[in-house]
Amino acid sequence: MATASRPSKAAEAFVSGADVVVESLIRHGVDVIFAYPGGASMPLHQSLTRYKDKIRTILPRHEQGGAFAAQGYARTTGRPGVCMGTSGPGATNLVTPLADAYMDSVPIVAITGQVPSPAIGTDAFQEADIRGITMPITKHNFLVTNPDEIPQAIAEAFHLARTGRPGPVHVDITKDALQGETTAAHPTPEQIVAGLPGFKPNLDGHPRQLKVAAAEIARASRPLILAGHGVLLADATAELVAFAEKTNIPVAWTLLGIGVIDETHPLAYGYVGMHGWKHVNKAVQSAD
Repeated sequence: MATASRPSKAAEAFVSGADVVVESLIRHGVDVIFAYPGGASMPLHQSLTRYKDKIRTILPRHEQGGAFAAQGYARTTGRPGVCMGTSGPGATNLVTPLADAYMDSVPIVAITGQVPSPAIGTDAFQEADIRGITMPITKHNFLVTNPDEIPQAIAEAFHLARTGRPGPVHVDITKDALQGETTAAHPTPEQIVAGLPGFKPNLDGHPRQLKVAAAEIARASRPLILAGHGVLLADATAELVAFAEKTNIPVAWTLLGIGVIDETHPLAYGYVGMHGWKHVNKAVQSAD
């Protein structure tokens, strides 16, 4: 009696984990990646070569420069910048720009290769706990050891990077996961949100807190608005000016808040901070 043959890998549409990463980037609108190669991330570079007609790979002279370039891309386009490094020293070279992006609310997705999963914790060549290192300076980070988990992790990374308060997200992927094969499908928007039950940024003002703030402003004799980067990120400059004009409160701004109000506006007071103007710093200190 004849037995049914097992379906071939081709019939089941197996693809490598590295190819799934690149396909995920394309699905999320990535057209440029700043990537410095290394042993653990080499499968990703090989996949990027195959997809070079869809994603342009820019080779920086150093991983730190690549991540800062990704920041510049994000700041100018409004879309998450993407950078990549290998395990160990390649990954740790991303720390400074990730910390900077975290402080400045810049959306970045940083992808690093990691040693094969059986070697984690063995002090293997170019092994570093980059997930632990970057945890305080990213919105979230992932360690992916199974190729089946790659599509969901990449999708969640982009969702986290650009929603709520923007910021950097780190995805660390072991070399065996990049070289392994998977048939995992790319998640739908609903599946992405379902995978992040604790992430529900609320952008609506709290009615009770707004009433308290309004009462405090009404009682103030020396009120001052200090506007920062968030006003620009939220595209709320018109609302800021309308609020300042209605309340007749002067507006000072931070370094990253430059541009929140026209400096020739009668209520534009000036630039605060270490490199700011003396009268503005004095006004901030004496405001009630």
